[in-house]
Amino acid sequence: MRKNSVLKFVLLFLILALIAVLALDSTGIIRLDDLFSASRKSNYVSYSTLTDAIAKSSVTEAVIENDSITFTTPSGTFVTDNPASPDLKERLLESGAKVTAKTGVSVTTILDVVFDIIFFGAIAFGVFKLVDYSRKTFKVIHGTGVRFDDIAGMDGVKKDMMFLVDVLKNPAKYSGKGMRQVKGVILEGPPGNGKTLFAKALAQETDVNFIATKGADFQSAMMSMGARKIKMLFSKASRKKPCIIFIDEFDSIGERRNYAGTGIDKENNRIITTMLNEMDGFVPNNGLMVIAATNSYASLDPALIRPGRFDLKYTITNPDAPTRARLIEIYSKGKNLDHSLDIQTLVVAFDGLSCAAIETILNEAQAICQQQGGTITMNHILAAAQKTGSKLNIRIHK
Repeated sequence: MRKNSVLKFVLLFLILALIAVLALDSTGIIRLDDLFSASRKSNYVSYSTLTDAIAKSSVTEAVIENDSITFTTPSGTFVTDNPASPDLKERLLESGAKVTAKTGVSVTTILDVVFDIIFFGAIAFGVFKLVDYSRKTFKVIHGTGVRFDDIAGMDGVKKDMMFLVDVLKNPAKYSGKGMRQVKGVILEGPPGNGKTLFAKALAQETDVNFIATKGADFQSAMMSMGARKIKMLFSKASRKKPCIIFIDEFDSIGERRNYAGTGIDKENNRIITTMLNEMDGFVPNNGLMVIAATNSYASLDPALIRPGRFDLKYTITNPDAPTRARLIEIYSKGKNLDHSLDIQTLVVAFDGLSCAAIETILNEAQAICQQQGGTITMNHILAAAQKTGSKLNIRIHK
């Protein structure tokens, strides 16, 4: 990795040096051709010496190049500058000299060609990266590999969302009943309880296209890039409908607008305004649905989450006792739990923990067990909870 960085730095330095040299040459501060001109050679003579030799018919052979003329007389071989005189070759031939013309390329011409190749190559590369970015950004997934069976609890939410997506896929079935499709759904609640996993499972169960993104994807150091990405997202989803757009960490871009006038505030306002325009631009039953996940529903802009844009809100809380029991069953698959480890004791112990915390504790308990040998006991669970920073229900110590 370090070697690649050094090579990139050296290449960039060489390109900048080439540009600097060509700029100095174009202004006349330095002359590249002078570095290789005839005057640099030891047998250099003035052009008048050549004209005198031609007048005396003492030139036996001459080689004419772009910037120099090499000629031979009884006194030796000499080099002089080529003034590009139109009748020079004729006068040499008339004097009886053997004339050879060589067409070469000057150093400046070579460097100009190299610069042009680099310059237009950079433009072509930039265009390619832009097209490639548009193609790869907001990747459309058909089949996420996650099903509702992989998610414990949330049975009411699952049932409601399956119905909403059925409306999304079959608008004609419901349009005659005076029912429009839901444009957006908010999933709010503490982190680690499967909001992202739920959206993936929904896309799998309903067999629709799925675009997963997060609030950080729309944030950029360049002004107006966030709004442009919002438009790009909805444009791609419109071409792949029926499609579910999932935006995680929604509060990072949908936060209540602030008109303080700073650059960050202005960019955030543009993103929200663009999002409002895109959602208002939906025609009824157009096959798109936005699902947004947030840990801070109260901080979202009121205009963004009002009915008609995000019609529904579901709160995904920490799992209840039946859900915790189901989670323990799912996450303990393949793990060697000791027969003395009571599942109901774990259900009580994990009260107040998120789904992710429960999975992490069981995974860490398995890691500790692998190091020490044997089966997973309550001591392993306690050690895992301590290492992961999770607080278990105190009743576990009874």
